[in-house]
Amino acid sequence: MKFLMGFLFLLTVLAGCKTLTPEERRALDGQTCSSFGFKRGTTAFSDCLLDLELDRRADRRAQFDQFNTPVIVYDGYYRRW
Repeated sequence: MKFLMGFLFLLTVLAGCKTLTPEERRALDGQTCSSFGFKRGTTAFSDCLLDLELDRRADRRAQFDQFNTPVIVYDGYYRRW
């Protein structure tokens, strides 16, 4: 019974997880740039959207690099290369 309740709880938590579609992400980015004071249709607004996307990609690359860096263990110490 405990296993079943735990499993149902886990399913409920995972059901709440949702990834954003590209359209939803674009709408949120547009709201962010508007909140910064940029007007839609201007070059500054486009630059703001581009900067947000470039920052997001840089974060993804950094996370990828962090987890794909070889780790060498010697004398009980870890070292990333």
